[in-house]
Amino acid sequence: MSAALLTLVYVVFLFDGPHRLFRDSDTGWHIRTGERILASGGLPRVDPYSFAKPGGAWVAWEWGADVVMGALHQWGGLGAVAWLYAVAVAACTWLWFQLQWQLETNFLIACALCAPMLTTATIHWLARPHVFGWVLLLVALLWLERAAGGAGGRTHGGVRGWWRWAALGALWANLHASFFLLPAVAALYGARVGWRPAAAAAMGTLVNPYGWSLHEHVARYLAGTELLRSIGEFQSFQFHAEGSAQIVAALLVSAAGAGVLAARGEYARSAVVLLLCAIAVRSARGLPVMALAALPYAGRALSALAWPEAFRGYAANLRAIDRRFAGWACGALAAAGMLALMTAPSMQARTGFPADEFPVKAAAEIEKLPAGARVFAPDKYGGYLIYRFAGRRRVFFDGRSDYYGAAFLRDYVAMAQVRPGWKESWRRHGFTQAILPVNYSLNSVLGELGWRVCYRDGVAMIWTQP
Repeated sequence: MSAALLTLVYVVFLFDGPHRLFRDSDTGWHIRTGERILASGGLPRVDPYSFAKPGGAWVAWEWGADVVMGALHQWGGLGAVAWLYAVAVAACTWLWFQLQWQLETNFLIACALCAPMLTTATIHWLARPHVFGWVLLLVALLWLERAAGGAGGRTHGGVRGWWRWAALGALWANLHASFFLLPAVAALYGARVGWRPAAAAAMGTLVNPYGWSLHEHVARYLAGTELLRSIGEFQSFQFHAEGSAQIVAALLVSAAGAGVLAARGEYARSAVVLLLCAIAVRSARGLPVMALAALPYAGRALSALAWPEAFRGYAANLRAIDRRFAGWACGALAAAGMLALMTAPSMQARTGFPADEFPVKAAAEIEKLPAGARVFAPDKYGGYLIYRFAGRRRVFFDGRSDYYGAAFLRDYVAMAQVRPGWKESWRRHGFTQAILPVNYSLNSVLGELGWRVCYRDGVAMIWTQP
C-alpha cells in the first residue's frame, strides 16, 4: 500500500497530474459524451460533434467510462476527473505488487522492477479510459494465479466462480475496447484452471448496449491497417528516444522472463508474457500494458535464479515487515484527502488542459465566431474544443478515428502535411477559419490562398478566409 500511496503523491505533484493527465485532448469528448448520456438517459447513436461528417452512425464503445468521467466532472470539475485517474494509476501499482507476491517474487527484485514499470507506464498516464483496462487486466491475472495456485484456489475458475468472470467481462466491455484481452489470457490459463473462466468472460463481454456488434466494430477497427498506420499511438515506440533506456530494459527483462518460465515448464505464464511483449513491440500503447502485466512474471523468473541465501533471507525479512503495513484505512483516507485537495478552488484553478499545448487563449476568439463557422483545427485540438464549447460548436476532426475512417484521415493528412492535392481538399470542405499551432505546416502556405492571420499568441494562431 505504501508504494501505491507514493504513486498517488507522485502522479499529483511530481508528475504534475492536474495538467499532464490532460495532455491528450480525447479526454474532452469523453467527458462531454458522458454528460450527454447522463442528460438524455441514453447512448448517442449518431455523431453530435463534427461538421465534416455530421450525423453518421457512431459506436460510443467506452460509454461506461464516459459516464463516470461526466458525472465526476459535473460534481467536481476537472479536478475530480484528475483524481479519478490518479487513484486508478495508484491502484495499478498496488495490484502490480499483489501480483508479484502471488507469483512469489523476491521482495528486492520486485522493488527493483518497480522503477522500469513506472517509467514505462508514464508514457500513457492520461485521463482516458484505457487506464481502467490496466486495472481490470491486473485483477484478471490475480484471479487466474489464485485459481491455479493450489488447494481452494480453483474455486475462482470452477463452477462457483464463473459469474465473476462474466461480470468482469461485462464491466470491461462497457469501459474500454481492450476487453478482448480478458478471454485471451484466461484461455492461455485454460490447461491449469479449466475453460470456464475464458468462456464466461467471453460471454460476459456480450453484455453491452451493442451486443455482438461491439466485437465486430472493434475487430474491424484493429484490422484497419491503413487507418492504424496514420495514428501515432498505434505505431511502434521510438526506442532510440532520449530517456527510453528503462523502457527498453522492461521489454528485454520481460522477454527474458518468458524464456526462463518456458524452460521451467510454466507455459501458461510464458505465453501471457510473450503475448504482451508482442503487443508492446507492435504498438507504443502496449508498452505500459506489458510493464504492468508482464514484469511481475519476469520477477518470478528472476527470483528462481540461484541467489545467495543471505539475499533471499534479507528479502524475506523485508517482505515480512511489508505485510504489516496493509494500510487499507490509510489508503482510503489518503484517497479521500486527495479528492478534497483536487476539488478545492485553489487546485481547480491550476487544473486542466495545458495552456502551452492547447489553444486555451485562442479558443476565446473562436467563441466569438458565428454559429455556422467551419473552423479547421488539427485532431490534437478537436477533443479540447469539444470540451471547451461543450459540443455547442462543431469541430472538423477529433480523436475518434474509428468514426472518421481511413478515407477521411487520408484527406486530413493531405491538408495537415500540405501534400499534393491539399488545396482541392481544403476548398471542398468550405472552411471559413483555421486555428493552428504556431509551428504547423499549413501556416506557411495559407497565405497563398489569400487567407490572413486575425489572431496569434505563443501557442496558436487563427486564420480567416479572404
